[in-house]
Amino acid sequence: MSKKNLPLRRRNSDSEIIGYRLPVFHGTGKKVYVDFYAYDPMRGELRRKKIHLDHISTKVAQRRHAHVLISTLTEKLLSGWNPWCDAATSRGFTPIETIIEKYKEYIGRTGRKKTQQCYNSRCNILEEYNSTRLQPIRYAYQYDKAFVIDFLDWVLLDRDSGARTRNNYKGWCSAFGEFMVQRKYIDSNPAEGIPKLPEDSKFRQPLTEQMMRKLHRHLKQEDPHFLLAVMMEYFTFIRPTELSNLRLRDIEIKEQRVFISKEFSKNKRDGYVGLNETIIRTMIDLDTFRSPGDWYLFGKGFVPNPEKAGPDQFNKRWVRMRKKLGWGKEYQFYSLKDTGIRDLANSEGIVIARDQARHTDVSTTNRYLGVEKSVHAETKSFKGAFEENQNL
Repeated sequence: MSKKNLPLRRRNSDSEIIGYRLPVFHGTGKKVYVDFYAYDPMRGELRRKKIHLDHISTKVAQRRHAHVLISTLTEKLLSGWNPWCDAATSRGFTPIETIIEKYKEYIGRTGRKKTQQCYNSRCNILEEYNSTRLQPIRYAYQYDKAFVIDFLDWVLLDRDSGARTRNNYKGWCSAFGEFMVQRKYIDSNPAEGIPKLPEDSKFRQPLTEQMMRKLHRHLKQEDPHFLLAVMMEYFTFIRPTELSNLRLRDIEIKEQRVFISKEFSKNKRDGYVGLNETIIRTMIDLDTFRSPGDWYLFGKGFVPNPEKAGPDQFNKRWVRMRKKLGWGKEYQFYSLKDTGIRDLANSEGIVIARDQARHTDVSTTNRYLGVEKSVHAETKSFKGAFEENQNL
């Protein structure tokens, strides 16, 4: 099929990816003009621009002028010119992917090898986060303070990082922001003014037994669908980004387990976690399984939906509930995972908690339990090969 005969919808789609449609001369109708399309970032779509040639007296002169005009416009469009962005704002509409590539190239030429590897990794993590957003940012001007804060929260909560790692990313966001400011992509550095987290101790705290009971009573009455999300976090330890990607078909009732695909898991491996019978009863009470299997478990409003909701809905809803219950900021949605690991380890043992949390090592699980670094008393007096007066 030739491009001329492609369906209009397909041609429009191809043009939107490119960002423009090349100019065309229209000289057979009552109006004589050249028109072309360019992406208008304010409208979020291709926008048509017409240049009339009726003021030119003869047909020959109109065609000659149109030929020169088409050649000039084509060259400008191919070079990145956009008629809907003035010189002062056009750099703000530079695609964020383009800026990241330029930043990687800049670091590759100016930084040490270790710095290059570290910063390239953080660029990749930023792009991974952006891909998880319901509406990923596309242009430089969208790299603002709200985006940076959400990214740092994602690093801390969804990637299960510590305060120090989160603060290191904050420093990198500032360096990346300064790179953009110096090149006039944005006017100010959005990472400025974002405070560091204290690193001497874990800021996020688990919930007490009394708090868990209060939470359960409150949500059972006020928001039973969010209560299901809370239970999933507490019993299964599934990260918010993973929860937002779960579909009903991933819930295996007979085996009492949940499948987590490598497509969205943090460790990039397929895995299963146990499904507590309390969750199953709650799902039945909420008629969760009446929806089709390919629907997302936690769509908008925490109910099954064919459209995916962003992972930020868990934290946003938690913050509203936390304020209502009068709890401090150290109690976060991810505190449910801390609490669940603690309670499961105390009840069934740390190895079972480790496997349910999909940790590769018990030392990672211990971080959730707040286990202090200590030495075993037995190491101080056991009989070894260097005991005095030992017959060798």
